[in-house]
Amino acid sequence: MAKFFLTSESVTEGHPDKLADQISDGVLDAILAQDPYARVAVESLLTTGQVIVAGEVTTKAYIDVQGIARRVLREAGYVKSEYGIDAASAGILVALHEQSPDIAQGVGKKVEKPELVGAGDQGMMFGYATDETPELMPAPLAFAHRITRELARARKTGALPYLRPDGKSQVTVEYENNAPKRIDAVLVSAQHDPNVSQAKMKSDIVEKIIKKVLPKKLIDKKTKFYVNPTGRFVIGGPQGDTGLTGRKIIVDTYGGAAPHGGGAFSGKDVTKVDRSAAYYARYAAKNIVAAGLAKRALVKVAYAIGIPKPLMVDIDTFGTGTISEKRLKAAVSKIFDFRPGMIIKQLNLRRPIYRQTASYGHFGRTDLDLPWEKTDKVKELRKFLT
Repeated sequence: MAKFFLTSESVTEGHPDKLADQISDGVLDAILAQDPYARVAVESLLTTGQVIVAGEVTTKAYIDVQGIARRVLREAGYVKSEYGIDAASAGILVALHEQSPDIAQGVGKKVEKPELVGAGDQGMMFGYATDETPELMPAPLAFAHRITRELARARKTGALPYLRPDGKSQVTVEYENNAPKRIDAVLVSAQHDPNVSQAKMKSDIVEKIIKKVLPKKLIDKKTKFYVNPTGRFVIGGPQGDTGLTGRKIIVDTYGGAAPHGGGAFSGKDVTKVDRSAAYYARYAAKNIVAAGLAKRALVKVAYAIGIPKPLMVDIDTFGTGTISEKRLKAAVSKIFDFRPGMIIKQLNLRRPIYRQTASYGHFGRTDLDLPWEKTDKVKELRKFLT
C-alpha cells in the first residue's frame, strides 16, 4: 500500500504578496468595467508605507488607481500606522504606460471574430482536478485555504481580536493508495498584537480555527500542530516582507499537487493565456472528474504568441481513467475549444470578476460564482463517450 506525503500552503488576504495581487486585479476590474476590450498587464509592489503600481495598459477607461490601492489596504485591515502601512497615509506611485504595439498586433483588431484572436504570449498552462475533496481540489491546499479564510473571519468579526491582517497556513496530508488518510501536520503563522501570549494564541488557533474547519476524521493523536513557531509575529505585512504581484502562484493553483506554467494570473486581461487558458484547462479537468471519467485529471496546453490554435492539448489521468486517454482526448477536443478568443467567449471573461480570486485561490471556490468552476459539460462528455 503506497504511502506519501503532500504539503500545501495558503496565505491570508493581508499577506503582502496577496495585497499586491488584489491591487493589480482591482485595477484590472475597474478598467474592464468601463472597457471590456482593454489590454492590461499590471504589477504591484508594496513595502513599508509605500505602494508602486506599474505596467502596460491600453484602454479608453479612466480609473483612480490610488483609490483602488487604498481600498484594498483598508479592506484587508491596514488602517493603523503601527502596522507599517496605512490605507489613509500610504505613499502610492503609479507608473502605467501603453502596451507594446508588437504584442498588441497579435491580439488586437480581431475582437469581433473570437476564432481569430491570437494568444497574447507564448507559454504552457495546466488545469487539474481530483475527487479527493468536494471542490475537486487537492486536500492539503483545500484545507490550508479553509484555515486562512477562517483566520481572516475571526479577525474581522472580533472572535480573535488580537489578530492582525498577515497570516499563513500549511497543511501536510498523508496519503495511502492515492487517497488522503490523515492530516500529519498543521502550521499556522498569524500576525498578532504584541500583548497576547504565545500559549493563548496556540490554544485559540488550534481549537477555534484549525479544529473548526478541518475534517475531524483526518485528525488523530499523531497530528502535529505548530502555531507561530518562532514565538512572535508582530511585524508583518509589507513592513515585514515586500509584496509583489504573482509571487504566490502555487497558492493560486493546486498547492504543488500539479504543475504550474510560467505565468501568474493577477493583473492580466484574459487575452493573456497565462490566465484564460489556465482557467479553461481547469474547466476541462474539473468536468472530466465530475463526469466520473477519471479520479484525477491534468489538462496541459501550450500556445505561440499571435496564433489562435494551441500548439498542444494533452490529458493525463494518472491511470485513474474509466476510458482510454485516446477516447478522452477525442471527446475533449470535440467539446472544448482552446482558442483564446473562444475561451473568452464561452466563459464570458471580459467582466470585472477578478479581484475576488486574488485571495484564497482561483480554483475550487465554492464561495464564488466562477465560470471555470462550473460542471456544465458533464452530460455532453458522457453523451459523446456512450
